[in-house]
Amino acid sequence: MLVSLDGFSKDQLIAHKAEMNLTANIVKGKIQASAYMGCNRMSFVSEFKKEGKVKISKGISTMKACQDMNLETSFQKKIETMTNYSIEGHFLMLSDDQGNLMKFVAADWD
Repeated sequence: MLVSLDGFSKDQLIAHKAEMNLTANIVKGKIQASAYMGCNRMSFVSEFKKEGKVKISKGISTMKACQDMNLETSFQKKIETMTNYSIEGHFLMLSDDQGNLMKFVAADWD
C-alpha cells in the first residue's frame, strides 16, 4: 500500500486504496508491475538493479474518467521518474534525482 506521496494524507491514500503490486510475473529480472490509485488500473515494467537503482517504464492505463483523479495523475507522473530504491523493514522507498519520494508498506504487514 502507498503510504506517502506528494503531501497526500494517509486518509486520502487509504480512501483511494492506493497500491502497487510488484509480485507479478518476473521475466529476465523485470517485473510486470501494476498499480491502482482509486480509479484506473495501471501497468508498467520495473527492474530493480544493484546498488539501489530502479528503472520503471512508462506505464499504460485503463481510461475511465473519475471525479477525483489527483492522486492517480500525480502517481502516473512520478512513478516513471523514480531511479532509486531502498528497503527498510516492511517499507519500500522509491525516489528520483530531484528528491521526490514514494513510500510503500507491504500489504501483509499489520
